[in-house]
This record gives sequence, structure tokens and C-alpha cells, in this order.
Amino acid sequence: MQLAELKAAVGAGLLSFPVTDFDQNGNFNAGSYAERLEWLAPYNATALFVAGGTGEFFSLTQQEYPSVIKTAVERLKGRVPVIAGTGYGTRTAIQYAQEAERLGADGLLLLPHYLSEASQEGLFQHVKAVCESVKIGVIVYNRGPCKLQPATLVRLADACPNLVGFKDGFGDIDLMVAIRQKLGDRFVYLGGLPTAEVFARPYLAMGVTTYSSAVFNFIPKTAMDFYRAIRENDHATVDHLLDTFFLPFIELRNKTPGYAVSLIKAGVEIVGHGGGKVRPPLSSPNEQEYETLRQLIGRLGAQ
Repeated sequence: MQLAELKAAVGAGLLSFPVTDFDQNGNFNAGSYAERLEWLAPYNATALFVAGGTGEFFSLTQQEYPSVIKTAVERLKGRVPVIAGTGYGTRTAIQYAQEAERLGADGLLLLPHYLSEASQEGLFQHVKAVCESVKIGVIVYNRGPCKLQPATLVRLADACPNLVGFKDGFGDIDLMVAIRQKLGDRFVYLGGLPTAEVFARPYLAMGVTTYSSAVFNFIPKTAMDFYRAIRENDHATVDHLLDTFFLPFIELRNKTPGYAVSLIKAGVEIVGHGGGKVRPPLSSPNEQEYETLRQLIGRLGAQ
């Protein structure tokens, strides 16, 4: 996929991150994962980010990662753009990035580097090295220890033609406005906060036309309905879904660290497309939390 095509596809509609399927022993389950991708494809997300945060990239082994990317590419190539997660330290991120490119991924999401804080110069060199290691498009994720400033992003835009996107995971409105003003349409901009739907309306006002939806994994119809309502300024639908699902879901999510992923895995099990349990250090919801989530999903009707 050409860089301009990838950029246009990412900005054209709702994005999502499939969970990664594990079997009863906690190993990657390629068959179940392929079935998941087939189930989600007809709901028309404009790109799927595989082995991303919701896909537990951080817990995949170096042996499993290629299997996840290969399965997604084989199932979706030519139907939905496949954007593969990469991350950790610079050299490791390059290895993952090059493997994803070799396997046919259309683009990369560069997740935050591991653990340590870094200067703007260090972040510049890190992102630049990953971009230069591949020819496919790269989207950088501003989150955690990776907090790129506008001036650094201008340098990266000049140095890296294949850096096509910027995903925000901070919710710092001042910073996001400054970046958008400095870079204009050089990047496609993505909302990337947990349960991004809650931030979709104010972000759209800033020119952030799309976001990644984790709940698309188990309520894909509702996720698409909400996205359309945001784009069409259908405030009645937006407010209804915020009140009946998204705000109660966030209240449940905030009970325990890591539930931004764990509740998604529980949700796919509730709707009959289970992908196994999350891996440690994440933990699964207890019976009461599981039942609360089941009731929230039940309010939304058939998907």
C-alpha cells in the first residue's frame, strides 16, 4: 500500500485493535484469531491494528509475533489495511518493524519505548531510526514515556517521509492543539486514549477525525453507530450511548489497572467470540464485574 493510500485509509473511518487469541494453555491460537478477524471484517473498520496495545503486544514472545502478523495479513490483505504494532528499545523495534514489513503489513504503529524517560533528541533518533528501517508507513503513538513535542515532530516530518500518522494517548489539549497547528495535514491524527469514544467529540473539533475503538472487539455495530453519530453531529445518539454504555463502562474499567484490556477480553467472551484470558501481569475481572459488563452489553441489543 502506498503511503498516501495508507494515510487516507486510516483517516477515513473508525479504527480498531483486535484482541490476540490465546488457548487454554495461554498460547497463541492462530485458528481462533483468524476467525475473529473474519467476524470483524464486515463491520468495515478502515484499518485494523494487530499486535497493538489491546492485542497485548507487550506480552507476545518474539516467536509469537510473526505468527500474529502472518495470520492477519493472510486473512485481511487487500480487504482491510493491516497495521502492526512495534516497540521496545530502538533495535528491538526495528527488528519487529522489519519482520512486519517482510510479512506484508501495510503499516506500523510505533508504541512507546520501554520504561526509561528520554530527551526530545533521544525520541527523535528513536523514531527516525525505526522509520528509516522500513519503507511502509509509520504512525507514532504519543503515550507514556514517549511525549513528542511539536518542534520534534516537525523535525521528524522533515526527516521521515514514511511517518504518516500521529496518535495521541495523553489527552493534553494544549499539546494536541499545538501539534495540529504546527503540522497541519502532514499527518493523519488519531485519538488513542483508553475508551476513546468519550474523547471523540472534543477531538473532532480539533481536527482529529478518527480514533481507535477497543470496544469494537465485542460491540462492533454499536461502535460504528457511535462513530457515525459523532461525525454527523447526532448529539442525541452520542449522549444516549455515553449514558447507557460508555460512562458506566469507564467506571468499571477504572476499578483496576489494566482493565482497559482485560474488560475487552471479557467482552468478546460474553458475546460468544472468546479469545482466552489475558496474560499476566494483567488480571481478569471477577464474577461481579463480569456480570456488570454482561448487563451493559445486553442493553445494546444484537450486534
